[in-house]
Amino acid sequence: MKILMVCLGNICRSPLAHGIMQKLSDDNNLHWEIDSAGTSGWHNGNAPDSRSIKVAKDNGIDISRQSSRIITKADLDYYDLIFAMDKSNYKNILKLCSSSSQEDRVQLFLPFAGITERDEVPDPYYDGGFDYVYDLVYRACEGILVKVG
Repeated sequence: MKILMVCLGNICRSPLAHGIMQKLSDDNNLHWEIDSAGTSGWHNGNAPDSRSIKVAKDNGIDISRQSSRIITKADLDYYDLIFAMDKSNYKNILKLCSSSSQEDRVQLFLPFAGITERDEVPDPYYDGGFDYVYDLVYRACEGILVKVG
């Protein structure tokens, strides 16, 4: 299974989802390939936000070596599942798609995982809430593991 996690800048939410899903995959000997990207190129080449690195580290996950990148058209064919953290990024990913096969791979992250109290992962970049986002993303990754694993 190849999974791509996508948010806007690829420095807060999607790096956390990338790190958490990779750890769960490794812990369960699934050998999944996990990556993350952003729909904007604002932070290309940058490490994740220091607050995302900290909350991940506090929970035993090292995301410090990840590097922000923008989603590409090639990703739409390469990955089996592409998860958007919110509706805006979901729509932007769909705009890149050139086939229904590609569109079928793109899903909103929380609803796919069975999270029902909200349908988007809030962006903690301006408002903080990194611990809440970590917990929400962890729950969603567990849900994906059950659904897909």
